[in-house]
Amino acid sequence: MTLPARNLLAEEASPYLQQHSDNPVHWRAWSPAALAEAKESGRPILLSIGYAACHWCHVMAHESFENDTVAAVMNRLFVNIKVDREERPDIDQIYMAALHAMGEQGGWPLTMFLTPDGKPFWGGTYFPREARYRRPGFIQVLEAVDKAWREKQQSLAESADGLTAHVEQRLAGAKGKAVLDRDTLADLAGRIDGMIDRDLGGLSGAPKFPNAPFMHSLWLSWLRDGQTAHRDAVLLSLEKMLAGGIYDHVGGGLSRYSTDAEWLVPHFEKMLYDNAQLVRMCNWAFAATGNDLFRIRIEETVAWLLREMRVDGGAFAASLDADSEGEEGLFYTWRQEEVEVALGDDATSFFRHFELAAPHGWEGKPIIRQSEAQQRQGVADYAEIAPLKAKLLAAREKRIRPGRDGKALTDWNGLMIAALAEAGRSLARPDWIEAAAKAFAHIVAAGKDDRLPHSMLGAKKLFPALSSDYAAMTNAAVALFEATGDPAYSDHAKRFIDQLDRWYQDSEKTGYYLTASDSGDVLIRIRGDVDEAIPSATSQIVEALVRLSSLTGDPDLWEKAWTTAEHAMGRATQQAYGQAGIVNACALALEPLKLVIIDKPDSSSLVPVANRNPDPRRIDIVVPVGAETNRPLLPGGVLPPTDRPGAWFCTGQACLPVVTDSAELEKLLRRG
Repeated sequence: MTLPARNLLAEEASPYLQQHSDNPVHWRAWSPAALAEAKESGRPILLSIGYAACHWCHVMAHESFENDTVAAVMNRLFVNIKVDREERPDIDQIYMAALHAMGEQGGWPLTMFLTPDGKPFWGGTYFPREARYRRPGFIQVLEAVDKAWREKQQSLAESADGLTAHVEQRLAGAKGKAVLDRDTLADLAGRIDGMIDRDLGGLSGAPKFPNAPFMHSLWLSWLRDGQTAHRDAVLLSLEKMLAGGIYDHVGGGLSRYSTDAEWLVPHFEKMLYDNAQLVRMCNWAFAATGNDLFRIRIEETVAWLLREMRVDGGAFAASLDADSEGEEGLFYTWRQEEVEVALGDDATSFFRHFELAAPHGWEGKPIIRQSEAQQRQGVADYAEIAPLKAKLLAAREKRIRPGRDGKALTDWNGLMIAALAEAGRSLARPDWIEAAAKAFAHIVAAGKDDRLPHSMLGAKKLFPALSSDYAAMTNAAVALFEATGDPAYSDHAKRFIDQLDRWYQDSEKTGYYLTASDSGDVLIRIRGDVDEAIPSATSQIVEALVRLSSLTGDPDLWEKAWTTAEHAMGRATQQAYGQAGIVNACALALEPLKLVIIDKPDSSSLVPVANRNPDPRRIDIVVPVGAETNRPLLPGGVLPPTDRPGAWFCTGQACLPVVTDSAELEKLLRRG
């Protein structure tokens, strides 16, 4: 099949691909037809991977892909394929691993050169159009790769074979299982703690990322082993990032990362997944400390989510760009006189609680942040400063907005649905639980033939989903069941696991692949073991299996969870990095906690105690007094009596005696 010699991205379901549909480059989306074109023509593939909110992706697009001269060289020498890494994380992970194996540092845009059968032989990230930043110009790169391909095709093909085999071994080939051991989490948390910046929070150095999987390891270490230093490292990191410019003090929500060590200058893109994990971490932090800072930041971030990130149907968009009017951060930054015009006489109060910072080397307008003292005062004076923030937000809304990547990704939505349901329970916000339920229903309704899509943009849907989609939606369904008690959610969760088994389970039934068995366009079928900014697909699967088996008491499901965890840990021990998610999930498998509460719906005394003491290790099941149907099983298949209020707290297969007093339950659930 010969594809037309023009750009073919206009009808794609990805806003990122659509952004490139007017380029003079003859872009193709990743597809069997594009791969076949490369094979038939014998031309190598130029693979460019990015995402809509990526600043340097936009820079390279403006410099090179919109340039007729560059495009002419690309069209003459290569089959040019554009991939949205959020749509196809499986493709992204394969070729990013290849770049790392070449000894190069990763990042986006990812620029890889492949043999006509899709095997990588050379690559890099951002290339300027003209040589600078100690990087060659892009046309130089294109012509050098073409020359090497023509003159050394045999040796390049052989090295591509070797590189592909290496990547396959790393991402798909490792075998063996490990005994699950309590010490694994303790060792990892100790190593992470050694990397923490004791003054500024986060990992030492710059750039600084929220790094949720690592923070989760530290939090679990505190909950399980009482390591207060690990708890304090998480609290310090949250407090510092929530005072810095990485947090949007006017509109709520967290940017992807800070370019400096002080959390001051972010890359201003906002990602759905970062904010889902922020809401979840702040919910735990508020429960542990009672510090209203965390509650306020949850409320602000959820307000941002519902105001700016909802798409038609109630699901959530993927991201907001960093740039507007061609300048990074312009929408979010302020000169002093702009604040004074917006606030009038109230500007004095604002500047008592916030400061404008413009560090050395930053070329934009100043960035709003708080000192430690201002943060504390801002919490105390929140009633005074909330109206000032609202005025600044109203003024900011008149500016030209950054672009929004409006596609709804199933796995990222699953993370946010679970976070909203958990925070809605803890903070008594039924409206948040309702928003989570609406997003969940929208994604389920978008499925066909009992299968979920990975991505949706209006009526366009991308099938098949990834294993991470089913895992995240299972965890979302369990969180919604905990929040509502509606058994329809546990039924959904069981169906998701059935689909996961059917399309993603390996032949030995020891684990799962990231890509479905009927996805015919991947070079390698990878596992999905490596964390990125979110926990890996494998870790989310283990968590989903553990949580659903705890919820249902199904011994077959528990056996599957345990086997999957053992083999995931076996593979994790052979990897150099990126395995915190698996370690965290295996810690849940080792000691799953279950709380069954029988309570009076109209005057409950025990349920509020559970709600205000969230624990990521615990499943909560609430049944009204007198219920005869949908009664939960305690470990060992025991049915608790439902004739009067009581709470049963179980670790693994052992349950403590029934608790009927709310103060006693509080003592049981609360880590000191």
